[in-house]
Amino acid sequence: MVNNKCTTLALSFFGEGIVDAIGRSAPLGQKVLELKANPKREARKATLTIRATSVEITPPKKRWKKDKSLKPIKMQVILAEEENPPPDVEPVSWLLLTTLHFTGLSDVLEILVWYSYRWLIERYHYILKSGCGLEKLQLKTADRISNALATYNIVAWRLLWLTYVSRIHPEEPVDLVLEPHQWQALYCYIHVVAQPPERMPTVNQCLRWIAKLGGFLGRKGDGEPGVKTIWRGLRRLDDIAQTWLILHSGSSPPEEE
Repeated sequence: MVNNKCTTLALSFFGEGIVDAIGRSAPLGQKVLELKANPKREARKATLTIRATSVEITPPKKRWKKDKSLKPIKMQVILAEEENPPPDVEPVSWLLLTTLHFTGLSDVLEILVWYSYRWLIERYHYILKSGCGLEKLQLKTADRISNALATYNIVAWRLLWLTYVSRIHPEEPVDLVLEPHQWQALYCYIHVVAQPPERMPTVNQCLRWIAKLGGFLGRKGDGEPGVKTIWRGLRRLDDIAQTWLILHSGSSPPEEE
């Protein structure tokens, strides 16, 4: 069985041959997928039936008439489909084409794992462009772009990591992501007090405070903070934390000569 939406996509781009080929192939096995909750669905488990086969994709006829050097491309097709979804739930259906070769179910499952990182990779590039504003730098040479990327890649990784840690482990102690002087300075600044509490706040609490430094209002309908406000907040937190270290270093000012 091939999902209707999946069929429409395949027909639009590749023609009926691919859909027929993957539909005739025997299942290789099954994979249980943990679906996380989002605004459109509740968290649940989906059992995917895995099929895979090889096909040859021929050049478009009009293009081939103009360029006889074009040759068919051998591709592997993978279909991971939820055949028995719960009632009133949109089934999971992934139709993938790849040039990677596979010899069995374990290889196919590995390719599916790589594909599952697609959204995470998209978010990483979104953070580079929108969160860090990399495109706004207007750098004119490859060396300058390379140097900027070397720095901003680290920043984008940390932003992405902080965002997902806060959502996956919101109740973990904040020392999982911040140094003691960072969360202490953050707490005292946000609450306008001189001393931090003995009990350490959670990851999610501190991330929301960081976002507040960056302009996040935290109203009831605002949801979780985005990467832009977290990025702006982290930049402010660096200055606040450094000031905290200076004030609590216990050193005396230099004597005047």
